[in-house]
This record gives sequence, structure tokens and C-alpha cells, in this order.
Amino acid sequence: MASTGVDYAASEKYRGKEDVIVDPEKPPYEVDGRRASITPSVRSVYDSTHRKLKPRHIQLIGIGGTIGTALYVQIGKGLLNGGPASLFLAFTIWCTFILAVTLCMAEMVTYLPISSPFIRFAGRYVDDAFGVAAGWNFFVFEAMLVPFEIVACNVIIHFWSDVVPAGAIIAITIVLYAIINLMAVKWYGETEFWAALGKVLLIIGLIIFTFIAMLGGNPIKDRYGFRYWNNPGSFAELYKTGSLGRFLGFLQCLILASFTIAGPDYVSMAAGETENPRVVMPRAYNAVFYRLTTFFVLGSLCVGINVPYDDPTLIAAFKDSKPGAAASPYVVAMNRLGISGLPHVVNAMVLASAFSAGNSYVYCASRSLFGLALEGKAPKFLTKCTKQGVPIYCVGTVLVLALLSFLQLSENSAVVLQWFVNLVTASQLINFSVMCFTFLRFYKACQVQGIDRNTLPYKGICQPFAAYYGLVGTFIMTFVGGYTVFLKGNWDIPTFLFSYMMIFVFPVLFVGWKLLHKTKFKRAHEIDLLQDLEEIEHYTRNFVPTPDKNVWDKWFNKIFS
Repeated sequence: MASTGVDYAASEKYRGKEDVIVDPEKPPYEVDGRRASITPSVRSVYDSTHRKLKPRHIQLIGIGGTIGTALYVQIGKGLLNGGPASLFLAFTIWCTFILAVTLCMAEMVTYLPISSPFIRFAGRYVDDAFGVAAGWNFFVFEAMLVPFEIVACNVIIHFWSDVVPAGAIIAITIVLYAIINLMAVKWYGETEFWAALGKVLLIIGLIIFTFIAMLGGNPIKDRYGFRYWNNPGSFAELYKTGSLGRFLGFLQCLILASFTIAGPDYVSMAAGETENPRVVMPRAYNAVFYRLTTFFVLGSLCVGINVPYDDPTLIAAFKDSKPGAAASPYVVAMNRLGISGLPHVVNAMVLASAFSAGNSYVYCASRSLFGLALEGKAPKFLTKCTKQGVPIYCVGTVLVLALLSFLQLSENSAVVLQWFVNLVTASQLINFSVMCFTFLRFYKACQVQGIDRNTLPYKGICQPFAAYYGLVGTFIMTFVGGYTVFLKGNWDIPTFLFSYMMIFVFPVLFVGWKLLHKTKFKRAHEIDLLQDLEEIEHYTRNFVPTPDKNVWDKWFNKIFS
């Protein structure tokens, strides 16, 4: 792409330059057979973040950011609702939808690794109004996960003692998030790297524990194997009896899976702050999907092996909102087998997981708001960054919303947690649908504009069929998530609002922005595939790797690259 009056530096410093592109009054021209950008001639807002995240940071942020308390504790609720077979099938099936979404995002983001990519792509490739609705929906999703994990941290700490009041724990957690996220992004990356490494080691340790214990390697020498799949059984009935009850149990497990298993959004949100993204991102997408699938599918299998779905201790733990790991199926199994000490280790690691997940959500929420501001879809003052490249006002906004976690002081913690789960599950599914639909427009634009997808840094398999598969599945599940409120005797206004609020808000945002700004749906030949491309290609051509600081840094980058 030919740009005039631009003197790009050999590093990320080029981001502060004015990029005078193409006069929109003149007809488009061709560069290497590709249609050139026809965006307005001068950009008034610049991306001032820094590319400081190394391969090991990206790999562990992608894996660790999605592993929170749900995989260790909330998953037990799925076992109670559907039984071991339903839980395992639901998690396995949902991973196929996550694969479809990952293939879509990997192709688009590796082609154009910019800040808040899929939010900005939705506006560029579909409709500006669509980008606004998608961006604010994603921001709400990530921002509401922050108080969810803060409440979870408070609950987990009370596993040991009630001496420290809930308000103090919540306040301390928010302050720690502020300190970590207001430092340079490399320090956020370091924090998440070590925290995520702990999460990975924990889930691997629990999988190994399950394998050893089920074969009789436990204090009471009980070789239980798959006993609980036969007695009380593989499928639990929920709300109804017979086949319908078993199906509803499976459906509840599928809803849990759609909340628990996150997609490629955590890797994508870091694209604008990643070193050499054209090389690092494709590897990250491949590795993150396979590792997450392994952890979540095997994790769901292990839960069904260790505890029967009618276990009275597990039922009481959720009914009475018992703190922390007391409601974890793994801890229930350890107590039954007479293993002392280990539950405290698990609780400590679960606490680290919850804290780390919340930290990731602060990062993703602030970067999504930053992306909206860069595109002129949020107040311009939010684009201000510190000298370290941190969007300070965006981080501050997210932390203010984190104060919602104080709701726990007046409500049962289990109720508050469920409210946040209902809200973010619908938002996450809308995000997945947006990603798949945006990719379909990107795919069509490549076809019409003669761009060979074989020349892209990453080409997703089974496209566009994977995108259609992901779109249909995630779109349908968006409306299924809160179905229980419509069952006889289950009507609850807060549950209904938290389950379906974003489904109503999304079209309101879309239609409102469209009417206000008179935006148009972009046809395939009108989609600008070259905006920001020269910056990325120039950065890639001139990228000089930062020397490793020490031998540990060197080996960690090799292992996780």
C-alpha cells in the first residue's frame, strides 16, 4: 500500500506518526493486484500501546486466561445436573464449536494483528454499527467477569477462615489488579505467565491424581475406576423424568461448557501488543486450542470419575454455598479417600487461578474499550496511554465497574455468582457469533477482491464451513442459556434479565448507531482489507528480536513458542 508523507521507524515507534493514506475522492488503485485502502486520509487517533509481549506470554495468557474457578469448582454443578456422560459429551461437543471460532479468528488476526482486532474487524468488514454493538457487548462481557472472579476469590479465601471481612478481601483484590494493570504491559505478561503456569500445573496434577486414585492408589485402596458411571449412572435427570429429563441435564451441561470454555479472544486481544505477531500468533492459536481442549475435555471426564452425581457432600456444598474448594469435586473426592493436606493445596491453587483470571479480564476489558475509542466509538479521552503504553483511563473504567463485586455484601455469594454467569454467558456467545459472521464477510471480500488465502500468514481449514458451523451453534445457544426461567415454577426476574439482557441490548446498540450515523452494510468489494496493513508489514520486515535477558528467559521462550 502506497502511503505518502510517512516515515515509519523500525520498531513500534511508527505508531505515533500521521498516516496520510489515500484521498477518498479518488478511485481505488491496485498494489500487487490488491485493492488499496480508501479510508479517510488522515487518522486523528493513534494506537500508543507497545509490542512487549513475548511468545511465552502469549501462549500462557491464551491458556491461563480461560482457566478460572469454573474448571475446578463450578464444573461440579454440571455433574449434579447432567451426570458424568452428559458432562463429558457437552464439553467435547462444545470444543468443536470453539475450534470453528478459533479458525475464524486465527486467519483474520494473523493477517492484521492490531489492538482489539475482532471488535474493529466487525466494523470494517460488516458495518460500523455492527462493530459498535460487538465492541460494547464484548466490553460488558469482559468487565462483568472481573467482579465474578473477585467474588470467587473472596469465597475461596473463606475456605480457611472468616476472620478477614469480605469487603476487605474485595478491596485488596481490586487494588492488586490496579497495580498490575497500570504497570507496563510486559509486567502484566510476566504476572500472567507465572500465574497461568500454576493453573496448568494444577489441572495436570488433578488429571494425574484422578488416574492414580481411580486405579487404587489412595489411602483406602479403593479401586473405583468408572464405578460412578454405572452406579448411580451416566446420565442424570433434571426437571423432568425419562429421556426428556436426561436431555435437559445434558443441555444444562452444554450451557456450563459454553461459559467455561473460552475461545481465542484472549490471544486475539493481545495481538496489538505482541512481538512479531505474524510469527507468534499462528503458533499461539494452534497450541491454545489443543491444550485447552485437552484440559477441559479431560477435566470434565475426571470430575465424573471421582464423584457420583448424587454425592450428598457435593450437593450440600452447592446448596449451602460452601466456600472455595469445599465445593470442588476433586476436594470432595480427596476427603472421601482420606487424603489430608491436599485439599488446602488445591484451594490455594484455585485462589491463584481465580485471581489470575480476573487479572486477564481487566486486561481484555480495558483493551476492548481502548479499541472502541480508537475507532471513534467510545470517548476519545480513553485513547490516552501512559509512557509505558497502558490505556490508563480504560483500565480505570474497568476497575470502577469491578466495584459491583461489593454486591456480595448484601446477597448470597452463590446468587451473585450466578447473576454474573448468566450475563456473561449470553455475551460470550454473541461474541462468538460475531466472530464467525465477521469472518464470512472477510472470506467473501478476499474472494471478490482477488486475494489468495494461501498467501495469508494463517489459512484456516474447512472454511467457510467451519464459520457457518460455529455461527449456527453459538447463535442458537445464545437463546438457550436462560431457558430454565420459563419452566413451571422457575420464573425469576433477575435471572431472566441477566440471561437475556445483552440479547436485547445488542440490536438496540446496532439499530441506534445505524440510525444516528446512517451507516451502511459493506458489500464485499467495498470492504477495506488494507487499512493498517502497511504498518504491520513494515514492522514485520524490520523486526529485530529483543535479546533474552537470561538463560531462563531463553528456555521459556523456546518451550512456549
